[in-house]
Amino acid sequence: MTFQPPMAEARSELPQPGLMASYLDSLALLERLHRLLLDVIKDEFERLGILEINPVQALLLFNVGENEVTAGELKTRGYYQGSNVSYNLKKLVEAGYMHHQRCEIDRRSVRVKLTPKGSALRRAVAELFERHASGMDTRGVITFEAMDDMNHTLRRMERYWTDQIRYIY
Repeated sequence: MTFQPPMAEARSELPQPGLMASYLDSLALLERLHRLLLDVIKDEFERLGILEINPVQALLLFNVGENEVTAGELKTRGYYQGSNVSYNLKKLVEAGYMHHQRCEIDRRSVRVKLTPKGSALRRAVAELFERHASGMDTRGVITFEAMDDMNHTLRRMERYWTDQIRYIY
């Protein structure tokens, strides 16, 4: 016996064709923007002669900032979204950008923080982002209000997806 949803319910739950096209366009744009951000950071690093770390690792340093965190907290605080956090932390420690230390309470846990070299690189990324924000404003690419509205919408999408993962409907 095969399950067949009631026809009226099935039709009413399907998104409007325009909504679905816009949603898929948004998903593709989010992915392209993230990849483009990584390329922008890579180009900046090449210009500065920084070749020992990659853009993903640079974003990790930028997001950690002045905080001291465990590897687990990197994901829960939203500092890192990838699955290979241990690899990237190891590379950053080996390159001298991060310092790591075992927690006194839980010896299995490692706390990380930026070294002076890591803080200098973080400043370089912050300066890049400041130049871009200023340039977008100066050239009229996007206003503060439009950016604020976009961020509000993206946070709502983030909450919706998070709820879907946690099975909250």
